[in-house]
Amino acid sequence: MVLTYNHEKFIRKTLDSILSQQVNFKFEVIVGDDASTDSTAEIVREYYSIYPNIIVPMLHEKNLGGFGKANTLAALAIAKGKYIAPMDGDDYWTSDQKLQKLADFLDQNSDFVACFHNAEIVFDDDSHPNQFVNAPDQKEVVMVEDFIGEDEVWFIATSAILFRNGVITHYPQWFHESKSGDIPRYILLGKGGTKFKYINETMSVYRKNRNSGMSFTDGYKDFDFLQNRIGMYRGIDQELDYKFHETLNKNIARYYLMMLDCKQFVGKYFKQMPTAITYLRLAKPSQEIRKEIIREYIFPKWLSNLYSFFALLPHRIKKSF
Repeated sequence: MVLTYNHEKFIRKTLDSILSQQVNFKFEVIVGDDASTDSTAEIVREYYSIYPNIIVPMLHEKNLGGFGKANTLAALAIAKGKYIAPMDGDDYWTSDQKLQKLADFLDQNSDFVACFHNAEIVFDDDSHPNQFVNAPDQKEVVMVEDFIGEDEVWFIATSAILFRNGVITHYPQWFHESKSGDIPRYILLGKGGTKFKYINETMSVYRKNRNSGMSFTDGYKDFDFLQNRIGMYRGIDQELDYKFHETLNKNIARYYLMMLDCKQFVGKYFKQMPTAITYLRLAKPSQEIRKEIIREYIFPKWLSNLYSFFALLPHRIKKSF
């Protein structure tokens, strides 16, 4: 399942890496193009003309919106496969055994909902050195609680997972509203207590590109992005019946802390002050941090000076007489 938008520079490599898979089963490649404004759709049509029994083009005339979620759900709705291997149109697989290895594991282990491997992160503009998604100590068996933390937890690249089709039967409103696709999907896959298996091999590339990559639009200084993350984690909290409420509250508090200095709030006391109070209520930080937040955002220096001015005003007036 390839989800693409304005990926003309990358989509050939993506599709070639899928078509090169060495497998003992049939598979389809659903390509959902979300009304690209470049030549992506034409390239997909070209591949369809060569591989009409494998490529399933789903070329939308209008962008479906929803951070690509509508495109994803439209592709899932027509997927016939036993398993789903999602892929963004700028990523690619680096092993021609990827599908076979992951499918073999799931075939032999019915108590696992998904299987994933490591991926290399490549920055298209060379702004950062290449790195890997998974650390050397990555757990081999993962459950839903492993996706929950006081910080954001993400360790499965989109191009690195294979999951059972049909496990998720309902997509709640918070899923549709979330800008993130991976984190909500893993929560919904694992919420019933099912397991994920990690295979310690690097078999794909997760490409970060500024022109058409969603990850580069994640702005931790932007109110809308931060508010979206807060909404996502509140949805996850409800989805998991508040089992991890305290932990998720601390995670949510992080976004309120970042919001204090977002570009829409800088220098605006009446936006920062209630946000700071919310942060303190959720995070329950140390006394030292609490004093700092109160000093900087709730009772800042300018407000202290203003208070002092009015407090001393009667004395000054009296003295002047």
